[in-house]
Amino acid sequence: MPEEKPTEPKTLTLKPGTLWSTVQKTTEHALQCGALQPIATEYEFVEQDGIRFLVRIVSNLDRKAKAKKQQQKKKADFNPFLPYEEDLFVADISDTHLCLLNKFNVVDYHLLIVTREYEDQDNWLTLSDFQAMWTGLAEIDGLAFYNGGKIAGASQRHKHLQLVPLPLTPEKPKLPIEPAIASANFQGSIGTIPSFPFVHALTRFDPSWIDSPDIAAKATLDAYHRLLEAVGKPYEGIKQSAPYNLLATREWMLLVPRSQEEFESISVNSLGFAGALLVRNSQQMQSLKDVGPLTILKHVSN
Repeated sequence: MPEEKPTEPKTLTLKPGTLWSTVQKTTEHALQCGALQPIATEYEFVEQDGIRFLVRIVSNLDRKAKAKKQQQKKKADFNPFLPYEEDLFVADISDTHLCLLNKFNVVDYHLLIVTREYEDQDNWLTLSDFQAMWTGLAEIDGLAFYNGGKIAGASQRHKHLQLVPLPLTPEKPKLPIEPAIASANFQGSIGTIPSFPFVHALTRFDPSWIDSPDIAAKATLDAYHRLLEAVGKPYEGIKQSAPYNLLATREWMLLVPRSQEEFESISVNSLGFAGALLVRNSQQMQSLKDVGPLTILKHVSN
């Protein structure tokens, strides 16, 4: 028998300049075949302390809840990312991470940046995580975020960052907390926002980093460690010492420690601290208006 030739190794590096067009093509395909199942919402703005919070009312979460129940029936540790649903696959974003569409998306073109091998969502973020994040941000002007653990809003245990394009709505600003970010007071490289009534830490990024994701990743890892130190959650070991939310754009990164997952059944993840909240019905919307969005964020953070 002739000797079998080895197969060529798969190219894992994303071709520069192709991510956004690939996202659009994959989204069109996934919608046509039914793999992508967007959740319809209506929205309105609720203002508190100068921040116009974008609050979405979800019309139907039944499909997502049903899918989660089916996952739980398969086995307790079922992992939707191993293997991932091929119709939702966008690109191999690096040799350690791949990019998928979020199956039950509320925001258009909502991406998941997932580790190729299993890592726990409770692990600290690493250089390779930030390299993957910056590969995405270099091509998509968006908000990257990480829900560090279940209490911070993570729905899957397999480590994944997320990326949503900006603006979140046609109305300005492109991100509701932009005016608050602009008001930050800095001591050295660490800033705090006067209107935020909860523990947090902010740092600014060099705008040129989008041209050098590797340089950006190394600097971002250092900044991440400084933010953790600033909020009293120093980087030690492999596992995180407490739940937290991390948000990053091309211009800045914000870290908020968490103490609970929800307030009066209103769940909060990283997007809440970006000024975008989600409620299930008109009763929750009224509760949010009565209490105030910033007050809710205070209750679920440290």
